[in-house]
Amino acid sequence: MTLFDLSGKNAVITGASRGIGEAIARRMAEHGANVVVSSRKADACDVVTNSINEQYPDRALTVPCNIGDKAQLQNLIDTAKAHFGKVDILVCNAAVNPYFGPSMDCPDDAFDKIMNNNVKSNHWLSNMVLPEMLARKDGVIIIISSIGGIKGSPMLGTYGISKAADFQLARNIAVEHGAKNIRANAIAPGLIKTYFAQALWDNPDILEQSTSSTPLKRIGVPDEIAGAAVFLASEAGAFMTGQQVVIDGGQTIA
Repeated sequence: MTLFDLSGKNAVITGASRGIGEAIARRMAEHGANVVVSSRKADACDVVTNSINEQYPDRALTVPCNIGDKAQLQNLIDTAKAHFGKVDILVCNAAVNPYFGPSMDCPDDAFDKIMNNNVKSNHWLSNMVLPEMLARKDGVIIIISSIGGIKGSPMLGTYGISKAADFQLARNIAVEHGAKNIRANAIAPGLIKTYFAQALWDNPDILEQSTSSTPLKRIGVPDEIAGAAVFLASEAGAFMTGQQVVIDGGQTIA
């Protein structure tokens, strides 16, 4: 096996119909993995799935899922296993942020939605794949967090709390199950050109403010996160666990 080869591996990726999740699905398929493309809308997933299958026949499967619904998450994992046989790689990428503003004004329902979708769903999904990974003594869990979990924010505080919790989730999984060769890591992207972050890059003034103090003086693109996910899922990342990989153009160090 070469360092970045994912042949024979099966990956489940949430939030994979666009943005970072789509890029991860495409790049993992490119490196040999079978991929389950999941998000709330089946038709949006199908666009990605069909495109992957045109290039790599039978390598991608659509399974729609609302990450806030535990039964739908279980169906996602069950369907993935029924189709591909096992789940080797779980990528928890889907997240929500229904509130933009000071934390003290965040409504309870928005706070609960952020924590349920960004933390509890990842906890649920991990626990759904861990038993078979432990039995095989092989498995990789990747949580897409954010640099919002590293520093405070006047407008994205609750979202940042959820993303900080994702770092700890990865660390806990790594510590609890490392002896059985289970690896868990988090990726912390900075500002990436995705639909999810469009409000932060579509406005020229906000974009200038966001990138002026960043060493690379630009925002990232989804493939620049996907490469790290391939690394973490492959033999190249076999000795890395419990870590947060910051990919932000240097924003947090400037």
